[in-house]
Order: sequence, then structure tokens, then C-alpha cells
Amino acid sequence: MHGFLRVAIAQIESVLGDVDANIEKHLKYIRLARAEKADLLLFPEMSLTGRAAGPMALKVALLRSDPIMSQLFEESGEMLTTFGLIEEGPAAQFYNSAFTVSASGLKHIHRKVNLATYGALEDGKHFAAGRYIETFAARPDSPWRCATLICNDYWNPALIYLSVLHGATLLLSPISSGLEAVYGGFDNPASWNKAVEFYSMVYGMPIAMANRVGNEAGMNFWGGSRLVDPHGRDVARDGEHEELIVGDLDFARVREARYHLPSARDSNLALIAREIRRLEGILGVPDTVRDG
Repeated sequence: MHGFLRVAIAQIESVLGDVDANIEKHLKYIRLARAEKADLLLFPEMSLTGRAAGPMALKVALLRSDPIMSQLFEESGEMLTTFGLIEEGPAAQFYNSAFTVSASGLKHIHRKVNLATYGALEDGKHFAAGRYIETFAARPDSPWRCATLICNDYWNPALIYLSVLHGATLLLSPISSGLEAVYGGFDNPASWNKAVEFYSMVYGMPIAMANRVGNEAGMNFWGGSRLVDPHGRDVARDGEHEELIVGDLDFARVREARYHLPSARDSNLALIAREIRRLEGILGVPDTVRDG
């Protein structure tokens, strides 16, 4: 059982609506990450399309079987690559998704659950919401299990809690955080850094956060991508420009962190489930989640 995991984060600028150009940039960073012997490479949210591509969904959406993505599969080799796109799912539904792939095929799909429809963000106008929180093994012989949460998923704390309950020991966070995304006194860079450090410390869980850089549709992206250890301390950190960062994680530190601060163990799922049922009765909350 291999307890070490080398994680790479590609902090890039995407070309809005130009999937072909963005594929070429992805291939470049995949090669760079493989040269660094990374086990896993993370790109930002909607990295193949640009963050503001929602109105272009009919033009730029990709099926999971689209031949254009085979290049990313093949170039990844044994390394896992997580990238963002507009996915055309079953029944012509469009999702803000993150795919994790390798040369052996599609490993995992996460569809953004908590769609951002506030401030300058309009996810709810263009995308269907995801329905599941799941995890996947980083390697067949590894104790590492990954969960992916996309950007605004982070601002629903229950989704991080559910990821931990599903066995996540590494959280992948592809985001597209612009300085102008939220109005008022909200400070996006400071708030993201606090959230990453807080959740990693509370759950003894390393977090890889990939943000984009550049300007797109009047929004300035601040970068600041990070890989933090299970105590919320930096393993690797980006600045404000395109760059690949690489850091090594040791599962022994997760074991130690969770032993000394057993938040996952003491989460009291039975109490949470009971209180949710009680609130549904009090508030008359409809069950909007259906299998599919």
C-alpha cells in the first residue's frame, strides 16, 4: 500500500469558447505534470470552455464519449487528470462538470451540485444541478480516496461533510474565482483561503484547489491555487500567473491528524439524519432529489 501521492495543479487561463485551443493547453500541462511524475493533475472549473461559456452551451458542450477528449485520456497515461467542461448528459441536460480520466478511460464525473446564481454568476440559467457526492480511488493500491467539489459546492458545508462521510481523504476543488464574482464586502481570495484551511484542518483532509488566472468577460481571476496538508498548511502554492505547481502528500499525516482530531469519527450521522427528517416535517421541505 503506497501512502505517498504526488499532486499537480495547473493554474491556467482558458480561451472563452475555444475548446480546441484549450485542449492544446491541457495537453501541454499534462506533459509537464507527467514529467514531474505526478499521480494526479487538477485543472480549474470549466477549464476546457472558459468560466463564462454558459450561454454557449449548445456550441461547446461535450458528451462523455466525444472523440476530442480521447487526446486527454491518452496523454494522461497512468496519471489521473481532472478537468472542467460543460457536459451534455442524458436527455439533453447540460452540467458544469469535472471529469477525471486516465489512459484506461473515464474514472469519475462530478456535476456541480450547488449552482452559483448570485452576484455576477448565472449557473442556474444554463446548467442542471448535480445529484450525487461520490469518491474514487486515487490509485488501485493506495489508501487515498478523492472527492471533487466544484467552486460554489464549497459554500454548502454539508457537501464537504458528505464527502468525508463517503470516505474522502483528499478533496479536489476546481474553481473559477473572480475578484468581481460576489458584490458587497465579500473578499474572494481571503474567503477561499480561510475555507480551504478550515475544512482541511477540521477533517484532517488535504485539499487541492485549482483556480484560473486572466480576464474573461469583465471578470479578473486571481489565481492563488493551493495544495494544503491535513492541517491546512501549504504544501505548494501558486501566484497570479499561469504555472504548474507540484506537491507530495503523505497518508501517514492524514492518519495522525484524524487520530488526534477525530471529527469524521464523531460526526454523529444518526443525529444529523434525524434532525433533517424533523426539519422536513416542520418546514414542509419537498424532496427534490430523484434517482437518475
